Amino acid sequence: MSTSGEVSTSGTVSTSGTVSADRNGSDPILVVEGLKKYYPVRGGVLGGKIGEIRAVDGVSFSVRRGETLGLVGESGCGKSTLGRALNRLEEPTAGTVLFEGKDLAHATGKELFSLRRDIQMIFQDPYSSLNPRMTIGEIVREPLLVHRVGTRAEQVEKVRELLEVVGLAADTLERYPHEFSGGQRQRVGLARALTLEPKLVIADEPVSALDVSVQSQVLNLMVRLQRERNLTYVFISHDLSVVEYISDTIAIMYLGRIVEVGPVETIFERPAHPYTRALIEAIPVPDPRQKHEAKPLEGEAPSPVSPPPGCPFHPRCPFAIDACREVIPALEPVGASEAVGAAGTAGASDVVGASELVGVSELLGVSERVGVPGVAASEEDGGREHLAACIRKGEI
Repeated sequence: MSTSGEVSTSGTVSTSGTVSADRNGSDPILVVEGLKKYYPVRGGVLGGKIGEIRAVDGVSFSVRRGETLGLVGESGCGKSTLGRALNRLEEPTAGTVLFEGKDLAHATGKELFSLRRDIQMIFQDPYSSLNPRMTIGEIVREPLLVHRVGTRAEQVEKVRELLEVVGLAADTLERYPHEFSGGQRQRVGLARALTLEPKLVIADEPVSALDVSVQSQVLNLMVRLQRERNLTYVFISHDLSVVEYISDTIAIMYLGRIVEVGPVETIFERPAHPYTRALIEAIPVPDPRQKHEAKPLEGEAPSPVSPPPGCPFHPRCPFAIDACREVIPALEPVGASEAVGAAGTAGASDVVGASELVGVSELLGVSERVGVPGVAASEEDGGREHLAACIRKGEI
């Protein structure tokens, strides 16, 4: 989580399309390139493959050491599948996952076993992720046994220390998961994730099943542990207020793709993609005297079995034009701090006054300057006029 209050202006996009926020000058600890995860759809008399579910469809990003990337999107967008694919709990269909320069997506045997020691996961449900037949001590100690770290006495002492670190008394070693509250069970899951002293922790909705007061306790604990142990987080959630609190960089997912990524301050203050704006406008205002006039998105998200042609968001986008139905936009940098995957906004930041608009090729028509083929350069002027008209009408 950013503690300085400063907004980074040094975000970068590599030639392969990987987006990162360069805040501390360190090399990325995790680089994801073109990651895909498709599930076969079977049917017919012989149960043959008749289609595929594109749960994750060509995702690229990077995370720098000691920072937190927040993955946000509505249910079914593929964010949890992406998190599981990062550490090979789900086998990727295509793409690469480079962890400290080593290709985790294609690692096998001893190499994969060794890499997994540095990448741990916190699961959404703190009860189902803990074995009810094992004591808390056995659950937290299990990673040490699997990786053959230390003697029995050293392992038990390590478990006691970790339980105290996460705020649980050492005398809970012999108790079982059902004897704890949801918040306490999630602390056990966090202790287990820290047992092997990982460098990267993938947290899949770690506080969504907890009460609000307990959420704040667990989030503060995660922030403190990150600071003390220099941990890197990939934090998956649908709760934008939680992600805003803990993240340095936010990536917005829609139908298996990242549509916008940038520093947390920029995303919340000047969201560029129409979907991001809709998510932020949907955040409830905790003041009954303040009228909330956000216009909800119309329609349902398309099926990942048969996604629409072109931009996947165009059926729900209030600014969609013909180019949106033909071209899948790529993340492109506009300004210095953010990337957005919607067509036509590149080259239009002078109209909007938002330097973070990047690669939004559906919103304005497709400019040749953003490298999207098949559309004449003259369409850029029409796209700018379209956006300017929306601004004048107060529609954007």
